Amino acid sequence: MTPTYGTSPLPPLETLRGRRALVTGAALAERLAAVGVDVVVTGRTEHAGDSGLYGSLAEVAERIARHGVRVGTVVADLTDPEQRTGIVPSAEELLGGPIDLLVNNAAAAIYQPLADYPLHRRHLVFEANVHVPLDLVQAVLPGMLARGEGWIVNVSSATARLRQGPPFVLVPPGTAMSVYGASTAALNRLTNGLGAELLGTGVRVNGVEPRFGVLTEGADALVGELIDTAVMESMAEMVEAILALCRCSAEVAGQAMVSLDLIDHWKVPVNGTGP
Repeated sequence: MTPTYGTSPLPPLETLRGRRALVTGAALAERLAAVGVDVVVTGRTEHAGDSGLYGSLAEVAERIARHGVRVGTVVADLTDPEQRTGIVPSAEELLGGPIDLLVNNAAAAIYQPLADYPLHRRHLVFEANVHVPLDLVQAVLPGMLARGEGWIVNVSSATARLRQGPPFVLVPPGTAMSVYGASTAALNRLTNGLGAELLGTGVRVNGVEPRFGVLTEGADALVGELIDTAVMESMAEMVEAILALCRCSAEVAGQAMVSLDLIDHWKVPVNGTGP
């Protein structure tokens, strides 16, 4: 779908001060803390060296705490339905109240051609990228609806878009991204449906994806040698686009926006301060 950006000006960043946020994946967490948001981050790697993944909750929490906000961590394997049922209650206890901002940023990306893509990997990708976000949305919704206010941002991917052809112009790793792209397309559809259902309640549900891609540490480890870094956008640009949707007006609902387009339409500066 083609997103509708509208022209509503964003409120100042100061309006975020004192709000409570739950973030899966850590890219946005420190930026939220820098503007005064209390933050809980969740993931399965508590300390560096606990897994082969980049970073840890302890490292992120240490950086967040420098901003003087309340910070908490919830260790959980998001793809385990039983473990993730406790994430929102734990986050609310750590922050001393219901969640105002939910950012579904964590994702599983397993790149492999479709001809031999195994079923267990498909289950894992859709569990992480579709079921986890929706379960967390359902868990935070009662508190948001009771207060008549809340912001939910689902981070998607440019791979959700259909490739035009034939002929097909596929950038590396090409069709190996198809299962991942299908899962993020499903997430976009859920975002659109949630935005429609909740319009008028004060709860804003929107999504954002990069124009092409963001070279995070994880993506670099997976496919860094295959992609053209010249077309990648910066982490700072993606973070500011997400931050804008964390304070958008109630008129913005069910959109799957493109980060650089959002920044252009809403005149969002990418300079570490914001409007």
